Amino acid sequence: MNYETYSTIIYAWMATGVVTFLLLLKITAPYGRHTKSNWGLQISNNLGWVIMEAPVMILLMYFVLSHTENQNAVSWTLIAAFMFHYINRTFIFPFRLRTKGKKMPVVIVAAAIIFNLVNGFSLGYYFAHFASYEKEYFTEINFIAGGLLFVSGVFINWKSDSILINLRKPGETGYVIPQGWLFRYVSCPNLFGEIVEWTGFALMSWNLPAVSFLVWSCANLIPRAISHHKWYKQKFENYPQERTAIFPGLV
Repeated sequence: MNYETYSTIIYAWMATGVVTFLLLLKITAPYGRHTKSNWGLQISNNLGWVIMEAPVMILLMYFVLSHTENQNAVSWTLIAAFMFHYINRTFIFPFRLRTKGKKMPVVIVAAAIIFNLVNGFSLGYYFAHFASYEKEYFTEINFIAGGLLFVSGVFINWKSDSILINLRKPGETGYVIPQGWLFRYVSCPNLFGEIVEWTGFALMSWNLPAVSFLVWSCANLIPRAISHHKWYKQKFENYPQERTAIFPGLV
């Protein structure tokens, strides 16, 4: 496959992400606090996370390890940054959740698998066949700025997740209003942090599939944050009115 064909596929995938964004503004994905029993067969929440997140790592590494001769220190650094996120998201984060007994619809898991397979292909194929970073790229301003954004996003995401997880005592499954830190400004700083993280990754990678991944991250996470924000306001009469959903003072 030449780069022209490959890029056409990625642009089409990004356009699909924009359509998905518009759909998710109207239809809330039924998992987590929004789970609905009428969406068919369900499986364990923890198991669902593992099954749906693992494919992106498997496919990415399949392409990369099949063409190690095309990798250098820069591409390995970028691949490691991506894998760092997904190792946590697949094998650590699900087992930190205090969601014993909670389930998610298989249809959501299946949709996430498709999403992750396409992203694993787009990034993996790029690094296997088209990546051409020079070692001097480490000193480029976009790599340095992007790296700082990526690390900042990871920190915001992890700290916010930890605050949310620790709102529940072991065995509890209810919801309370999160307080303090970035929760003073937005309902979902964890999702805000993830968008910052993937903005940083796109900037430091400076390639089409990384931008595509950012587009899809926004398409999924912004509507998710808006749904969470509405849910909080409906469930808690005393929910802080000054908070926005995901971007402080904006959305």
